[in-house]
Amino acid sequence: MNIDEQFMQHAIKLAKQAEQEGEVPVGAVIVKDGEVVAEGWNRPIANHDPTAHAEIQVIRAASKKLNNYRLPDTTLYVTLEPCLMCMGAITHARIERVVYGATDHRAGAVESVYTIPQDRKLNHHVDIEGGLMADECAQLLKDFFRKRR
Repeated sequence: MNIDEQFMQHAIKLAKQAEQEGEVPVGAVIVKDGEVVAEGWNRPIANHDPTAHAEIQVIRAASKKLNNYRLPDTTLYVTLEPCLMCMGAITHARIERVVYGATDHRAGAVESVYTIPQDRKLNHHVDIEGGLMADECAQLLKDFFRKRR
């Protein structure tokens, strides 16, 4: 298992934490210099906050820990392709790289619905790697929504 897979496995564990709390199972980890800086998972229901996606949670935690609203030289691992809101936050935080698992054909803002990282009008460009452990990440979501029906 390579380093990206190890950190994605960590994000998958966090997605399972979200599911245990009744949230859509999405987990995220921010890494700097090979170390986990912060972790987060979906919490919009628990927090009564539509912005409490896993990516926002982990960006907030990493910013506090590093005492900086900018997160250069970091990688964000997330189990689901980020949405528009999250890609905006990733861009503003100056995260260097995003690695995600499953694509989001309804709201994805990396490649599925929108292509924010390819927009050259933005002043920060994020390196993207999509599809890492995609089947496992997608299965978490499928199982969650199947149980809810």
